[in-house]
Amino acid sequence: MKFTHLLSPDNIRQGVMVSSKKRVLEILSEIVSAQTGEETQICFEHLCEREKVGCTALGGGIALPHARLAGGDKPIAVFLQLANPIDYKAPDNREVDLLFALFIPQNLCGNCKPLLPEIAQKLNNKTLTKQLRAAKSQEEIWDIFAKLDLHDEDIINGPQNAAPPVENAATVGA
Repeated sequence: MKFTHLLSPDNIRQGVMVSSKKRVLEILSEIVSAQTGEETQICFEHLCEREKVGCTALGGGIALPHARLAGGDKPIAVFLQLANPIDYKAPDNREVDLLFALFIPQNLCGNCKPLLPEIAQKLNNKTLTKQLRAAKSQEEIWDIFAKLDLHDEDIINGPQNAAPPVENAATVGA
């Protein structure tokens, strides 16, 4: 799974000012509605229905709200970095400031089932979330996700644990 296959720069918001979980879900719905043509209210209702089943907060200030869409041909993601954390009723009681929302077309739900645990696992990485929280622009957040897709291990392990560069056999001993 690559974040850049699910997310687009247009679906990233940095420094979002909100005061409630309800408002965050409304913003997510507005963004997806503008891209898909699905009614904003319908998107919002689907997100709220999913939250009633169980809170989508992962802990550590991160949430992974998700919902089904009636139509579409691929999953769509939206990422929000909040200016101030909000109460999200997280299991660890920590307020949420990073949200990666996933909207999956109804006809693809079975195929996309493995996406949620994989996204959750990647978002639980402290190095990644530290970078996302420190990002000062939409472009910077996009670059973080793009680099993660290209250099998954370097970001997860940090540069001190990165594999050394491979030497070209032609230059060794020359």
